Amino acid sequence: NVFYNLYLAVKRNNASIHYKEASARFRFDARPSHPEDSCEVYVMVIGETARACNFGLYGYQRNTTPLLEKTPGVVSFTHAYTQSNTTHKSVPMLLTSVASQGNFNDIYSQKGIFSAFRQAGYSTTFISNQRRNGSLIDFLGSEAQHVIFLKDHLPLESELADDSILTPLQACLAGYHGGRLFIVLHTYGSHFNYRDRYPRNYKPQFTPDRFTEASRENRDKLVNAYDNTIANTDALLARVIAMVQAKHVPAGLIYASDHGEDIFDDSRHRFLHASPIPTYYQIHVPFLVWTSSEYRSLYPAKWQQIVSHRDKPISTSLVTFHTLLDMSGVKSTYLCTSDALSSPDFQVK
Repeated sequence: NVFYNLYLAVKRNNASIHYKEASARFRFDARPSHPEDSCEVYVMVIGETARACNFGLYGYQRNTTPLLEKTPGVVSFTHAYTQSNTTHKSVPMLLTSVASQGNFNDIYSQKGIFSAFRQAGYSTTFISNQRRNGSLIDFLGSEAQHVIFLKDHLPLESELADDSILTPLQACLAGYHGGRLFIVLHTYGSHFNYRDRYPRNYKPQFTPDRFTEASRENRDKLVNAYDNTIANTDALLARVIAMVQAKHVPAGLIYASDHGEDIFDDSRHRFLHASPIPTYYQIHVPFLVWTSSEYRSLYPAKWQQIVSHRDKPISTSLVTFHTLLDMSGVKSTYLCTSDALSSPDFQVK
């Protein structure tokens, strides 16, 4: 498929370059339905290369998510699947109403979730621990009012643990004194090399976690390092939730990983992701919804709907956009309540 893939790469790169012009006239016709003077905060956290089967929340034999398991208001969705095992496709689908690979080309003429929230009167912020690469993710993130790429001024070989996101997030929340706020955090999560994903002063929970090469002979060490990245994600999400809960306003958070990973799991000896034929390990991903105590008190019906759908099979690219809009009371001609986990209209597709 080399010639077809070359043609497709050039075509999509050209579409990305002209994305701003192609989507310039697009509007969600978004408007708020919650009271005009309401104070609300919603956060979307995009995970990287996290697979559900290594989360303690999903029955993994190691307790890699002890903090989230003790956090009130967290709902984990058992059967969540991504439609792409690559970041450059899965993340744009999470950030837009384009819900499947079948109509992926529509993404180049539509704006993303930041534009919908901005049209509804929300202040918007995008904080990324990934590097700009001129992709659609960069353009969609730049639709936010406040855009922070943490690695903009760092050398290419520099690594930053996801904990670095907390400083600008704290500044953003410290400056919040009412109104509506929407934040997206794009993490580097569990991307290989796993050992680089957690701070150097971090005391790893699972050892030995150092290896000289990625091979099936070193699988135990690879899994130890990978599980440490999940434990680090657990700590990060728990801190983000605590920071948002401290604002004492109706609030919600969605965490979705872009895709999973192979770690020499079976006789095929597959490793990493983005393979032409995805495996279960690459597409079964963690998907979590958290709501503050104030939100659960003010919108109990939506909270009950979220809980009632936790064991249903879902496509993350299908439900994320619509659930965030429905939870936050943002109405739009592009909102499909049958794809919103907080709606009684939700349907499995």
